[in-house]
This record gives sequence, structure tokens and C-alpha cells, in this order.
Amino acid sequence: MKKVSFRNDVLPLKNELFRLALRITLNRAEAEDIVQDTLVKVWDRRYEWETIDSIEAFSLTVCRNLSLDRIRKKENSNDSLDDVKIKEPIASSNPQDRMIQEDKVSLIRQIVDSLPEKQRCCMQLRDFEGKAYKEIAGILDITEEQVKVNIFRARQTVKQKYLKLENYGL
Repeated sequence: MKKVSFRNDVLPLKNELFRLALRITLNRAEAEDIVQDTLVKVWDRRYEWETIDSIEAFSLTVCRNLSLDRIRKKENSNDSLDDVKIKEPIASSNPQDRMIQEDKVSLIRQIVDSLPEKQRCCMQLRDFEGKAYKEIAGILDITEEQVKVNIFRARQTVKQKYLKLENYGL
């Protein structure tokens, strides 16, 4: 059995944990706090690490639970992810193309933000983090079938709402 190291196995997960917390809470400051709390909780359980199958799945589960607890405690104000930087488009594009691209990304973010929590989490872990269905099922404590259904529904909703807004405007 591999010995787990906080520095080599847990700390490198902080960006992934942040993205998950941000996807759930929709608040950068809140997500940063949750990542810190997650790292502390995982460290506090260091004597159990050898019995944990996947320290990554364990850390993501702790992060998700803390995020859900946090939004349950305070009313979810449904802030958007506007403060998240988008990737810079190709340098050859002109300012108008960049603006159109940014608007599209912003629109998709708003649609994803409006999804139910479980669909948002499944989509984040699968489409943005590249996790396997089985791993997502373990993290969210649901069946693989439920993961697939949530991802399917999330993608359908995003596609339908995006096309509707693109074709007919707001």
C-alpha cells in the first residue's frame, strides 16, 4: 500500500478542490475558505489515510460536504462566476470577436450556475475535472446511474437554454 503524503498527494488537489467548492457555492471567497477547511479536515484525519482507498476522492467528498453545509447555513445568494477569469481567445481575434466569445462563456456560466446542485457537481467533476463516473458516484455518494442521469440532464438543460437564448435573445 502506498504511503500518503500531505505535500505530494493532498496539497496538489487544492485547485481541483477550489473549482468544486466554487461550482457549488458560486462565491470565490467562500470557496477559498472551504478549501482551507478541507485541507485542515483531511490533515486531522491523517492517521486514517492508510485505510482510505483514494485520498483524492476522500478530499473531494470532504470539500463537497463542507460546501453544501456552508450554503445550507446561509441563504444561497446565487452569485455568478463573473470573477473567474476565462481563457484568452486566439491572439489573432479582434476585440469584437473576443467580446462575443466572453459573452458566450458568461452565458454558459450563468446557465450552469442555475442548474440544481447535484447536476452542477456531476458536471463539474466529469466535464471540467475529468473524473470517472464511478469516482463521481463515490464522491457524491450516489449510484453511477444517478451520475449519468444528472450529467445527461445537466448537459441537455445547458444546451437547450443556450440555444434558446442564442436564437431568441433574452
